[in-house]
Amino acid sequence: MSSIVINPKSKKELQFISELLDKLGVRSKVLSDAELEDLGLSLMMKEVDRSDVALEDEIMSKLNGGNIPQKVQ
Repeated sequence: MSSIVINPKSKKELQFISELLDKLGVRSKVLSDAELEDLGLSLMMKEVDRSDVALEDEIMSKLNGGNIPQKVQ
C-alpha cells in the first residue's frame, strides 16, 4: 500500500488533520523532525550506487578537507 506524507503549516493544522484521519479510521503517525530526517536519509541510502569503489586516500582526503599527506609507497 502507498503512503501520503503531509506537512501541516501549524500545530493547529496538525491537530485538525490528525483528528480527521482518526475519525475516518485512517491509521496515521506523527513523525518528529529527527524521524523525518532519518527516513529521508534511509531512502537516499537505498538509492546509492554500491558498485562504485572509492580509494581509501580519496575518502580520507575528503574527510580531512583535502589536507592529508599522500601515502608513501
